[in-house]
Amino acid sequence: MAKMRNGRRRKSDGSWAPLKDNQSDRQSARVVPATPQTLSPSYRLAYADDDFLCREELRPVRLQLELLKPEMVLAERGIKSTVVMFGGARIPAPGQAAWAARNDVQKRNLEAASVFYEEARAFARQCSEYAARFDYQEYVVVTGGGPGVMEAGNRGAADVGAPSIGLNIVLPHEQAPNAFVTPDLSFNFHYFAIRKMHFLMRAKAIVVFPGGFGTLDEMFEAVTLIQTKRMAPIPLILFGREFWHRIIDFDSLAEFGTIAPDDVKLLSFVETAAEAWDIVRRHYEIEAVEPA
Repeated sequence: MAKMRNGRRRKSDGSWAPLKDNQSDRQSARVVPATPQTLSPSYRLAYADDDFLCREELRPVRLQLELLKPEMVLAERGIKSTVVMFGGARIPAPGQAAWAARNDVQKRNLEAASVFYEEARAFARQCSEYAARFDYQEYVVVTGGGPGVMEAGNRGAADVGAPSIGLNIVLPHEQAPNAFVTPDLSFNFHYFAIRKMHFLMRAKAIVVFPGGFGTLDEMFEAVTLIQTKRMAPIPLILFGREFWHRIIDFDSLAEFGTIAPDDVKLLSFVETAAEAWDIVRRHYEIEAVEPA
């Protein structure tokens, strides 16, 4: 809160604010004399009391805070739409060892999958070059913020000087912000459900690379929302036909009758970044740019 020359106080947006703000009260509360009363947890300001905020009864408040904080930051940055990139944390960059491999078969498969790292990086570059036309307020790349395919997405944006978002979550392993996430667009979550909401709230397209349980969860969440018309029919693009058709028999689901035959058409399968961007381009009637 800024203090004017004439003593009046106004908020940063210029609106009148005669009441004392919470920040100054929090500072004042830190320097009170130490007595049995002031040292008691009950004396702490409620909004500055971490132990209180972490109580089980405060879960609804924490859910709201995790929804509000990224929403407010993204709104303040003027970010209106995103392109979501899901995929495995364990897929290494080309030439790097498969750090997550537990045996020779996994090592061979994961290192062969490094081609998806390069395609993710290339796709993110294409999105970010187009986002530049909108001052990086539209088609902003968002990933889970971690290693593997997520790193490739943020790295592709960084390759062309574009901002990108990382939505990390506290896990026992694999989750720390990669070095290519824009620092002031790097978020951390406790609740998977709220994190997934933020992935989808601004999504204009979703691309999914090979991954594990987390990637499958994110992919099925998105396709379910589109199938049930709770979400617009945006492009939902899966990289790696062989991988996806090997682990999920979508046609058998339709044949059995648990999904409609046309539900399979909600998914598009590609191998390259160029194929994926062409699906996005045609969906939103974006003019193709001829090579220089």
